[in-house]
Parts: sequence; C-alpha cells; structure tokens
Amino acid sequence: MGGSLLWQLWHWVQSNEALVGFLVAGSFLLLIFSAALLPFVVSLIPADYFAAKERGQSRFHRLHPSAHALVVVIKNLLGLVFLLGGMAMLVLPGQGLLTILVALILLDFPGKYRLEKRLVRSQRVVRSINWLRRRAGARPLSFSEKDQEERQ
Repeated sequence: MGGSLLWQLWHWVQSNEALVGFLVAGSFLLLIFSAALLPFVVSLIPADYFAAKERGQSRFHRLHPSAHALVVVIKNLLGLVFLLGGMAMLVLPGQGLLTILVALILLDFPGKYRLEKRLVRSQRVVRSINWLRRRAGARPLSFSEKDQEERQ
C-alpha cells in the first residue's frame, strides 16, 4: 500500500513537472521575499501597538479620504500576499506564523486587534518580532501590565 502511494505520487510529479517547478520556484521566491520584507514591515509596527486595551485610529486616517482609501487598499492587498505566503510557509521553508501575524496586522477585519494580541502572547513570537525589529533598528514591542502577566 505504502509503495503504491509513493509510486502514484512519483508518477504525479513526473507528469506535472511544470507545476512542480513553478511551486518550487514560488516557494523559493516567497522565502526570499519574506526574509527581505519582514524586518521592514515588522519595524513599522509602533512599539506600543499592543500596549493599549483597544486599538486606536490608524495614522493614515488623517490623510485625504481618497488617499486614505488608496492606502487601505494597498495595505490590505499586501496583507493578503503575506497571509497567503505565511500559509504556504507553514509547510514550506520560512517563518509562517510570523508572516501570518504581519498579514493580520496589515489586513482590516472585525475583531482583528483581539486576535493579534492573542497571537502575540506567545513568548516565542515576541522574541522573533523583537529580533527582527532590532535588525531594522526599531525599539522592541511594549505591552500593558496585564498582557505581560498573561504572556508569562
């Protein structure tokens, strides 16, 4: 049974060489893309972003309404790219969870801030984010006292 499944998989790979090549190339490009952009995007998160009980207004809100709409569309498209890349990196090389967290920060949807705070409670995630922020020359993230207690 196991040999038959492997044979079927091998046959599928051989008959879909172009698709497999595209997936391998895409995986490699996602790895390079995320490694290059992730520190920059993480450095843009305000250091006190997770310290507030509720999320404040976006700094883009002060822009002209049409400029604000354009920024929101671009930000959400970039968030979607990071989300898809992060989901792919859960099974491919790369920092999938961290990329998904960055995607969630970029995307706009109801309940987003609570979800972000829940994900960042992991000490491992915070260490990874702060390591990337240090590489980009940004201050480490700060948290409210309640969040600090919950993270430990």
